[in-house]
Amino acid sequence: MKLLVLYSSCEGQTLKIAKHIVAQQPQTDLSVDYQNLEQLQQEVNWSDYDKVLIGASIRYGKFRPHLYSLLAKYQQQLANLPVAFFGVCLTARKPEKSTPETSVYMKKLNQRAEWMPECQAIFAGALLYSRYTWWQTRLIQMIMKMTGGSTDTSQDIELTDWSKVDDFAMHFAKLNE
Repeated sequence: MKLLVLYSSCEGQTLKIAKHIVAQQPQTDLSVDYQNLEQLQQEVNWSDYDKVLIGASIRYGKFRPHLYSLLAKYQQQLANLPVAFFGVCLTARKPEKSTPETSVYMKKLNQRAEWMPECQAIFAGALLYSRYTWWQTRLIQMIMKMTGGSTDTSQDIELTDWSKVDDFAMHFAKLNE
């Protein structure tokens, strides 16, 4: 089984989640290629892969442009493979915004994209103040204050619900059975 993992990650939480999902796959003969969407420079040979996992983070209220480019350019190829997609954002820390149906970002993606994956999820990311620039810290603190999140810059906080990620990984494992 050959798996392609495409990801867009600002501070690494999306890649961390993707690797966790891959580690939960039951195939013993699994071969995995990881590709950062921002560094994807060559054409993807889709026939090399049995399955695709795409993960992308939200930054300042948007998925990054490389995700939309990928979905537009390769919609036909993606439609012919088992594909799962997950988004990562801080607002998903709230139960009322933690599903594709209740996340404004996932709703926008699903309206804008011409292709839909077989399964999708949205996960809370991490609040990594130690990795932000001074300006990023101030902006994210302002957003956190408005949305009731932590503004304490003395510690990083991982908000990812790993049991929810495990459930998604099990669903992903069943694709293409």
